[in-house]
Amino acid sequence: MSKAEEAVALFQQGFNCTQAVLSVFATDFELDPGMARRISQGFGAGIARTDDKCGSLSGAIMVIGLRYGSIRADDVAAKEKTYAVVAEFLREFKMLHGSIACTDLLGYNLSDSQQC
Repeated sequence: MSKAEEAVALFQQGFNCTQAVLSVFATDFELDPGMARRISQGFGAGIARTDDKCGSLSGAIMVIGLRYGSIRADDVAAKEKTYAVVAEFLREFKMLHGSIACTDLLGYNLSDSQQC
């Protein structure tokens, strides 16, 4: 099963998009999948149902940070690499899907119980 299929399966079990994306990559970075789901809980549904960035994107950005991010404040090269990769990822995603906002992608606002 691919990482994408695993993430979809987790989403179908009831985890939010951010949890699904981050937790399938967690063990690649020696992060416990359960802890990954706890860390990412608040980013789902457009960041806590605030009609903001898509939770899948938030999870992917966290994965990019795990891959390229630094643990030292003076590691400017890692910071710049991470920012560049995230910026390119967001540009490509927006070009493919037209938006990075949860509501635009879903076609309804998760914070509005009338629409859900």
